[in-house]
Amino acid sequence: MQWTLVVPLKPLARAKSRLSDAAGDGVRPGLALAFAQDTVAAALACPAVRDVAVVTDDELAGRELGALGARIVPDAPRAGLNAALRHAEGAVRTVRPEKAVAALNADLPALRPGELARVLDAAAEFPRAFLADAAAMGTTLLAARPGAELLPAFGTGSRARHRASGAEELALDAVDSVRQDVDTGSDLRAALALGVGPRTAAAAARLLIPGQ
Repeated sequence: MQWTLVVPLKPLARAKSRLSDAAGDGVRPGLALAFAQDTVAAALACPAVRDVAVVTDDELAGRELGALGARIVPDAPRAGLNAALRHAEGAVRTVRPEKAVAALNADLPALRPGELARVLDAAAEFPRAFLADAAAMGTTLLAARPGAELLPAFGTGSRARHRASGAEELALDAVDSVRQDVDTGSDLRAALALGVGPRTAAAAARLLIPGQ
């Protein structure tokens, strides 16, 4: 099964505020963009991915991610993460309603195409499925097969909400790169230990990260 991935990205100026322990205000927007670039590049290299749609109103991010081959969907609702994902799901299914759609976090800088393929192949067995994040509280990927609505419920504690909504939780080993999102300095150190993409590596090299 081939998937269309929907990747939400808030304006870079407001992104990654919880990274203040590792990156100053002037650095975080560039770091957030690097995360998204490495995430999108890895996703586009995944054999199970047909295309990637990034939902954002940030002009710089739109240009840079569009240059990688992503489709840019403006965040018309401007009503938060889940509204943006529902809007993007509708946009990508307008042309082909039979599309398999998955929402993927934009902050997975260590993402590996092969591990993402394993997750998507496992998700194809269920109408809706999700992968919990490394902290086992949130969600990094939510997938819906053709004919099923995505019904995103991202945010704090989303693992429990997605499970309660009827989505199947994927129990997979050795897909750490798909689980490791980055919200804090500790998360960034964990991603760096896994091995991040080139843009994040370059951005992180300019930071002083305790324990790196």
